[in-house]
Amino acid sequence: MFRMQTRGAAPAMLTATAVLAALTMTLAAHASAPESAPVAQPAAAENPSGTPGTPNVKDPYLAGWLRLTPDREPKPLKAGVDYGMDPATGKFIWPKASPEIHTGQRFPGELTTWDKKSYSKNVKVLAFYPGVDSPFHAWNNIADFNGKRYLYIHDRDYLRIMDVTDPANGKVVYSKGGVWGPKGSSEKFDANNVQDYLGGATIVWNKKLGKPILVASFEIGRYGLMQDKSKQPDKVAAQRNYNSLKGFKVFVMDGPLPSDWKLIATRTTDYKHPNAPVGQQQGSGSLDSPEFYGGKYMILSSAPDDSYALTEYPNYLYSPGYQVWDMSDPANPKFISQISVPGQILGNEEHEQAYLQNPRAGNRTSWMGSRMPIFLPKPLEQGGKVGFGAMGGLGLWSFDLSDPAHPKVVGNVNTAPSFAGTEYDNADVSQYERTGYVLTSGYPMNRDCYEPYKDIFVVDARNPAKMKVAGKLPEPEVPEGAPFTSFCQRGGNYGPKRSNSIGQPGTWRQGIVPYSFYNAGVQIFDVKDPTKPRIAGYFVPGLADETELPVYTLGKGVFAMYTEYDRNIMWAFTENGAYALSSPLLGEPVMGAPAKPYPAR
Repeated sequence: MFRMQTRGAAPAMLTATAVLAALTMTLAAHASAPESAPVAQPAAAENPSGTPGTPNVKDPYLAGWLRLTPDREPKPLKAGVDYGMDPATGKFIWPKASPEIHTGQRFPGELTTWDKKSYSKNVKVLAFYPGVDSPFHAWNNIADFNGKRYLYIHDRDYLRIMDVTDPANGKVVYSKGGVWGPKGSSEKFDANNVQDYLGGATIVWNKKLGKPILVASFEIGRYGLMQDKSKQPDKVAAQRNYNSLKGFKVFVMDGPLPSDWKLIATRTTDYKHPNAPVGQQQGSGSLDSPEFYGGKYMILSSAPDDSYALTEYPNYLYSPGYQVWDMSDPANPKFISQISVPGQILGNEEHEQAYLQNPRAGNRTSWMGSRMPIFLPKPLEQGGKVGFGAMGGLGLWSFDLSDPAHPKVVGNVNTAPSFAGTEYDNADVSQYERTGYVLTSGYPMNRDCYEPYKDIFVVDARNPAKMKVAGKLPEPEVPEGAPFTSFCQRGGNYGPKRSNSIGQPGTWRQGIVPYSFYNAGVQIFDVKDPTKPRIAGYFVPGLADETELPVYTLGKGVFAMYTEYDRNIMWAFTENGAYALSSPLLGEPVMGAPAKPYPAR
């Protein structure tokens, strides 16, 4: 049976109510297994010696996945033949499926130079700050100290802290790591040796300490470490014995700068081996920013051990589930429960059968499992009971968290495969309490639209046990006067990334949801009625070119967003800097310190 591992709770088991299908699966809850329950492990692979079906792979989990799945890797497509611009309509014909690839795949009709024009509707630029991020990724946080507001922009190889008390006149007050220019980064970055960094983080107020605390995720890097796990045994071994923490750290913040922080706890997400040293910890570590509001419960995205191996993505070894932790004492976090859904665990027959029923099994391309924690419409300490998990090619899942020590899987919805790129990356639950609807999408990872378009699905979750797709958000409109008829022609990446970040000041705005949309910039959707969505505003910045950054970094557009709902300020992060934006759709911007400090006391 499918199990959830818990610590400090009596074992129990409930059977699933239905056989799982590949597209729509509704599950009853599966309660806890005792901590001592053994995890089934695949037999070690052997070198081929005439035995059919024996892969030449040493890693036992990787070999088990290869033995289990057929090879259905999609074939490369020909631009202008299999996909590309339709000269009769000026529309882009999307690929049906494509392999995962990170090099450009230009097509006839694509612009030959980067579009430097900006386009705006119901959005005003307050300021632009060049070079304060990297061209690849940005996590963001806000914290107020002594009447000043600080914006944190960070990833594994850099950290910038800006004083944005006046968002139109922000100042960098701390900088660590390389700054990018046309010749690349000012500092060399070795993805294989990164120990001291700030990953996805969440800042909350701790009542017990009377101070803000920062919880930072530490995970296996997703870029620069490996290209094809089936062909790079040395890279696989390095990730199994990763040279950095797989887990999270907790810091007390006595001020805005790292020199003001005190480390009070370090934990590994390998909860079965809580004392395992770095290099011997199993699993993925904690992905992205923890879902945490400063109370008792914190939820992480994590694969706890190497058996969470049922995933197709070529440079990643794990299918992360979720963990619940007790943060009553932030200096002594305690593991509560592990959550998995059918189709994650190698060596478990029911998981394997659920995985094989998924039409993505064997495509060597799809991300399977979570990338972010469970999304909570309401914190558990405030009476929240339901959560939603976006789990890549496994779809969108709903969970009953009324008893966090015994979480229950409630329901699931999935759609036809859309690969390459990642599916079901995030879920926006900002409108759920009002409407019962959830927004969810993946995002593009191939350049030049060399993958199916990533829709933002509107999911009717009024009954979490019987979720269904009710519609989609509209595709961005091409601005009047633009030198293209499809955003694909603009080059680089095009499609939704994410909407609301975890841990933003203020409360979600009802009826309005902003999304980062790569080369289509910031798209603001009117979702007063989620079944009748429309685009109410946008800001599409000019794209960087070779005079600013190396060619291999170009074409990202807006790849991250962070919204200060208490000041009506949106921050949009691009390959060449950060924009401070305002919009009448949010309300008049506050151009000074907020009325109340964040995190909320």
